[in-house]
Amino acid sequence: MKQEKKKIAISDIMALKKDFEFKGLNTVCRSAKCPNIGECFRRRTATFMILGKYCTRKCDFCAVEKYNPEPVDVNEPSKIAKTIKQLRLSYSVITSVTRDDLPDGGAEHFAKTINEIKALLPENKIEVLVPDFSGNTKFIDIVLNAKPDVFSHNLETVHALYSKVRKGADYGRSLEILRYVKVSGFKVKTGIMLGLGETEKQVFETIKDIKNTNIDTLTIGQYLAPTKKHYPVIKEYTPKEFKMMEDFAVSIGIKQVVSGRYVRSSYLAEENFKRL
Repeated sequence: MKQEKKKIAISDIMALKKDFEFKGLNTVCRSAKCPNIGECFRRRTATFMILGKYCTRKCDFCAVEKYNPEPVDVNEPSKIAKTIKQLRLSYSVITSVTRDDLPDGGAEHFAKTINEIKALLPENKIEVLVPDFSGNTKFIDIVLNAKPDVFSHNLETVHALYSKVRKGADYGRSLEILRYVKVSGFKVKTGIMLGLGETEKQVFETIKDIKNTNIDTLTIGQYLAPTKKHYPVIKEYTPKEFKMMEDFAVSIGIKQVVSGRYVRSSYLAEENFKRL
């Protein structure tokens, strides 16, 4: 699906930030410098980022800050639920920084957040975009037991680039997480970004690996370096190339594929859920 970017005034974005009044809550929209922030804020939606704003891993592509993480805010799940009610959201996306310092990687906090939202807003649909929890299925089960409507975990890039781009992560481990959750009976989603130096063949191989997990939704977007200090953009993909990747993914049986320059895993998440 081709995604076109609309220009939105900086003043509009600032006004929406003030209007949302996140009350100390973090959003990946701001922390990761997402290019869709204006459009999503205009739609009165956001991806909430729990477990603080500091990540314990040091992926060169990501704008999220990397420092010693702060203590977990035990009131955060309740605050997020109340904010979602205030914003009148019908679909909530919850993600987090990676917290390798926590005994369960933050899984229980994810579950508490889901439960708080459901308690306050029983009809609200909830998508979680989780880290890998070091591949521990007991921690993954903690999140699944809270019954999110969509479980998302991003593969991010091709196998050959993991040591450069996803320090601390493991390609095979992430694929196993997707496979495990799908077998458990959930709607599963993953995303990859292009432009980091991967070859066309490697992208096709990655899409095949993703298909073998039987996931429901794949998002494909262009990597855009947050700053000049981050991992550089090696290639800018054309709309034709994004369409080619989408067509290939559909041809091998992936149920839903969203592909385009500004596509991100949580971008238009509610619309994609409804289509699925």
